[in-house]
Amino acid sequence: MTFLAVVEGDVGGWRIDRDALTDAIRARWSEVAIDSMHRGEVRSLTWEIETENGPGEAYLHEDGTCLYMDVWEEDAIWLAIVFRRLAPMSLDLVFCDEGYTFDVRVRAGMTEAELTDLVNAVG
Repeated sequence: MTFLAVVEGDVGGWRIDRDALTDAIRARWSEVAIDSMHRGEVRSLTWEIETENGPGEAYLHEDGTCLYMDVWEEDAIWLAIVFRRLAPMSLDLVFCDEGYTFDVRVRAGMTEAELTDLVNAVG
């Protein structure tokens, strides 16, 4: 399943710090392959990771405001929290799946447990 962490509304020219996001991903998963070749609008940078649940990948939209995650839900929640921490508090961040079976706001300072509870409550 694909999950998304996407900034909604006017971002005022902001984009995620790709290096900071890469550092966070490397800190969590020891096996990370990074593909920085631009492969289209939604795949400007790709991280292939080996998680406890198996292989997965995350990829960044070229505008730097949306992270797509083809990983298990718990890993996607972790990535959404990291994305939130790297975004200005003033921006609205939404975590959802590609089919929009759920769609929740990720507040600044939210924990993984809080986001998991929110997803479970609406999903």
